[in-house]
Amino acid sequence: MIRIVEVGPRDGLQNEAAAIPTDVKVAFVNALSQAGLPEIEAGAFVSPKWVPQLADSEDVFRRIARRPGVVYSALVPNLQGYERARACRADKVAVFTAASETFNRRNVNASIEESLERFRPVLAEARRDGVPVRGYISTAFWCPYEGKVKPEKTLEVALRLKDLGVAELSIGDTIGKASPPEVAELLGLLAGRVPVEMLAVHFHDTYGRAVANVLEARRRGVRTFDASTGGLGGCPYAPGASGNVATEAVVRALRAAGDEVGVDLEALARARAVIAPAVGRALAE
Repeated sequence: MIRIVEVGPRDGLQNEAAAIPTDVKVAFVNALSQAGLPEIEAGAFVSPKWVPQLADSEDVFRRIARRPGVVYSALVPNLQGYERARACRADKVAVFTAASETFNRRNVNASIEESLERFRPVLAEARRDGVPVRGYISTAFWCPYEGKVKPEKTLEVALRLKDLGVAELSIGDTIGKASPPEVAELLGLLAGRVPVEMLAVHFHDTYGRAVANVLEARRRGVRTFDASTGGLGGCPYAPGASGNVATEAVVRALRAAGDEVGVDLEALARARAVIAPAVGRALAE
């Protein structure tokens, strides 16, 4: 079964220069909740010093109208972030590291090893609370500072996260430079070491290859795809990174490939209409 993880309210908005009012974020999540999406990443419990756009995630989580059956997830960097997320009844949390040492230091001011150690208490508490944890691996293909990342390095980080106990791994093309052959190479390396049911892919569309990469991942058995309504997104620590692949484009591509995708494109259009005036530009349809 195809799963679309909607990351627009978190990854989509975190890099926007203009402050988005909390009321608009709440309305955006509520509109997305009507679209048949199984999971919406609604915020992040990180330091407002580093990601000021998401400083109001507590308010967003407390005010959204939760739709039964929809998972409302949040990004957390450490145990403190996890505790804040749980206080706001986040259904699922995500931790994040990278396959590139330089990017990880720029992003979270820690080595990959140090970031993994920070996750241990998060995973322990989440297990106790029965909360599923996703592990993001940024720069899984290319790094803005180091260039091409060896697939073996991404595999190493994936196995470490798997051993820590994450329920899901999201493989991220942070600067949008991956190509379908590179996607095939990495997923082929992961095959047999990580269950494909555990994998999600997270593509940015900087070079216009995101949809092709989604379809290559699908051919390799992946069924969970991160996407952002209207193509919102970018990474504040990845120079040149443009928006996430648009949820609308992923839905259409997967349907054209023969998959059933239970996402309402008209509802996504209504969600776009909520957020577009606040970001001040037209969004992908």
